[in-house]
Amino acid sequence: MQIRLSGPVVLAVSCVAIFWPGAFIFGFPGVMSQHWQSTFQVGRAEVGQILFYVLAAVGIFMFLIGRWLEKIGPSWLTVIGITICGTSTIAVGYVTGIKAVYLWASIMGVSSAFIYLPALTVAQRWYPRRRGLVSGAVNLFFGLSAAIMAPIFNHMLQHQGYTSMTLTLGVLVLSIGLPAAAFVRFPQKTAMDGTDPALKSSIGQPSVSARQSLRTQSFWFLWFTWAFAGAAGISMVTLSTTFGISKGLPMDHAVFILTAFNLTNGSSRLVSGFLSDIIGRDKTMSLAFLLAGGAYFLFPYLEGLIAWAILATIVGFAFGTLFAVSAPLIGDCFGMDHFGVIFGLVFTAYGFVSGIIGPWLCGHLLDITGGNFTLVFSYLGSLTLVSAILVKLTAPPSECTLNRM
Repeated sequence: MQIRLSGPVVLAVSCVAIFWPGAFIFGFPGVMSQHWQSTFQVGRAEVGQILFYVLAAVGIFMFLIGRWLEKIGPSWLTVIGITICGTSTIAVGYVTGIKAVYLWASIMGVSSAFIYLPALTVAQRWYPRRRGLVSGAVNLFFGLSAAIMAPIFNHMLQHQGYTSMTLTLGVLVLSIGLPAAAFVRFPQKTAMDGTDPALKSSIGQPSVSARQSLRTQSFWFLWFTWAFAGAAGISMVTLSTTFGISKGLPMDHAVFILTAFNLTNGSSRLVSGFLSDIIGRDKTMSLAFLLAGGAYFLFPYLEGLIAWAILATIVGFAFGTLFAVSAPLIGDCFGMDHFGVIFGLVFTAYGFVSGIIGPWLCGHLLDITGGNFTLVFSYLGSLTLVSAILVKLTAPPSECTLNRM
């Protein structure tokens, strides 16, 4: 018997599926960084490289999954992603060196790509007139998951032990994620013309192929926005706890800065997605990046856990906005016909560049300067301000430009 699906059900299970990869990417490395440093006797630069491996794997597979989405289907791709996520979480409890953690990070990046793009595309197909809002909803759970799970990760590590914790988490991922994955599906095609309702509703939008998109300025403005703003945002995942500990905070207080970052990293995605439907994608993103740039510049000059947590929430808001609003902005610029492939191409900036110029470079700078956070935060603030300018230059390609391609 075929189950009749509805938009709210599909949106809900898409959010459930993306919860776990978000928790492990945005929360787990920050909580585990001190444990891995002491256990494997490595520095901050080595720990900073963990996120590079996550992002590189995401960059490779996001493009491939964009090509596979229509052929294999979002449900099967999500099943694969959840299976990889759960089993790799169990396996990371038995690693004996930092290189094995890098392997886990790469696998987790692959997992997130298998889940994120199907969930994001399915949500927009079900709600073509509210693409900003539903993109924000999916991204809300992707980012907010770490705010929920980071304190839980820390509690489990202290009271349960590392290996037992990862085993418990892996079983939870599989038991919750796999049933949800079965319902991550596109809306049924209409009986009248056999087309997806979302594609019908995109009449009036440009229909740009992946090859054509690469020859537009808008594509490259978006690509560099993802490289720079992505680097500035993802760096906070490891810098938050490292900065707190450098200021003499105990680990549970330092985790509060990470939690504050992830709280708005998640919640902003719904707010900014909804706001972008009203005031425009470029304005929403540019304003968020301007505020985050200012917050990064203020970080070294303010004192106190509350002040640092507030600044972290501003950075988190901008990072969440990058995820939530970029997807509908790509749809606005290039249409939904080839959304998966074009989104995957844009995402290569985050996958291949952000990890290098963000967490890895920041960790290296901290190691060679003896912990100069003023230099690091000023650098990240500059990247964010440049992103605010780049996204304002992004606009749909004109009809005449497309005709010349």
